[in-house]
Amino acid sequence: MSVELNHTIVHARDNRESAEFLAHILGLEVGVEAGPFVPVDTANGVTLDFATVPDSALALQHYAFLVSDAEFDAAFERIRQAGLAYSADPQRKLVGEINHHHGGRGVYFMDPAGHGLEIITRPYGSAPEQPAG
Repeated sequence: MSVELNHTIVHARDNRESAEFLAHILGLEVGVEAGPFVPVDTANGVTLDFATVPDSALALQHYAFLVSDAEFDAAFERIRQAGLAYSADPQRKLVGEINHHHGGRGVYFMDPAGHGLEIITRPYGSAPEQPAG
């Protein structure tokens, strides 16, 4: 059997709020709560189990999601409709922009717990970078 990521625990201030936020933006479903976890399953079989933790235990993370062009369009529209701040870079210097890295599109935004989220349409390294114009 090859090694695959099956699930990971995502710390949140409110597990349901964060799970519902991500599911809404990405057009996914929130699963049935299991103990302290509110799950969101991705198409490749990885489950994000959201768990409420105290602020002192909240270590901010980055989560990147590979989506199709149509899924990007839909998610990006939901980001804009929600009035969320977004940028073309993780340092948030290119606010209000998307990027076109690796022959695709990408955008960064924050979830309710402060995690950095990213949606991309092409995996990193899938196309040569073009020199800046």
